[in-house]
Amino acid sequence: MAAGLCNLLKISPEERMVRQELAALYRLVAYFGMSDIIYTHISARIPGKPGRFLINQYGMLFHEICASSLVEVNEEGIALSENREVDVQVNPAGFNIHAAVHAGRPDINFVLHTHTRAGAAVSCQKQGLLPISQQALMFYNRLGYHDYEGFALDVAERQRLIADLGENKGLVLRNHGLLVVGRNAAEAFNRIYILEKACDIQIAALSGGAELAMPAHEVMELTGDLASPEGVADWECLAWQAVLRLLDNQPTDYRS
Repeated sequence: MAAGLCNLLKISPEERMVRQELAALYRLVAYFGMSDIIYTHISARIPGKPGRFLINQYGMLFHEICASSLVEVNEEGIALSENREVDVQVNPAGFNIHAAVHAGRPDINFVLHTHTRAGAAVSCQKQGLLPISQQALMFYNRLGYHDYEGFALDVAERQRLIADLGENKGLVLRNHGLLVVGRNAAEAFNRIYILEKACDIQIAALSGGAELAMPAHEVMELTGDLASPEGVADWECLAWQAVLRLLDNQPTDYRS
């Protein structure tokens, strides 16, 4: 496991909390089988540091990540520790995607990207996510689509990615995977968990070959509205606290 980059005693309480929440997200993505060895990424905006965000060290497994091992990155993709450049590698495609979203959506603080089998499978289906399950309906009219442009290394792609995300909760990256955004860690976790579940259900339903039952249009709209309150929903906070208790039983502390 890579050594910690950050002395948690030397940073603000606000940054320390965000680091711990982001580390928890990495551990939970691994716990629920949504990781892809070292190839996806989750990021968080750093409170009080405009243009800076936290992301994983490239090469670490998600279950290894803790608060002190997360990398502070500036808008140029330079890794920093105590405002000094450090020789730590971050995924260049990950930086490009996350830098775009953080710059284009100042209302969000967490960005989470996955490559799961079901999520990637739905991203390959022309019709995208079908409104056939309660989970899918929670994203009804709140999910964007971004066409595949190869490995996300071209800075010019950032504007197209942001345009496709718009004000949505998430984005289907065609032929690639899924991305969600959240105002806080609880919202980001619930969104990726539910979106991944919706994709799982869709792949299972389509594999049966039977005709699919579609809810009424007004029910689709109502469900999408109810699942999209102005603030973070109480059920999202309750679910977040519940999954954090899972991590308390792990052999290493994500908070360290």
